[in-house]
Amino acid sequence: MKTTDWQQLLIRDSYCLHCGETEALSPNHRQNRGMGGSKLADVPSNIVLLCSWMNERIEGSAFFRDMAIENGWKVGKWTDWRSVPVFDACSGEWWILNDDWTRTLTENSQTS
Repeated sequence: MKTTDWQQLLIRDSYCLHCGETEALSPNHRQNRGMGGSKLADVPSNIVLLCSWMNERIEGSAFFRDMAIENGWKVGKWTDWRSVPVFDACSGEWWILNDDWTRTLTENSQTS
């Protein structure tokens, strides 16, 4: 991840979407890039900021992987990540991530 992208990610998310941690943060591809890594997945709408603890749990535990899928922090291989909102557990809001490092509050969040 380029330095400017990392800075933009920190501006957009600024903390772990799971727990609010502001230290030991890790970018997480919502849709895995796979072995060797497809550069097509290196776009802002496919990256969220999680703490290192949660990032490790998602990769190593079915329970946490399922939690990540329910919250939009992970999506399946054939899913269009641009259409899947992400849950910010700290604010209780659902967001659609845009490829210009902005996010848009979903209708469900605005009415709750």
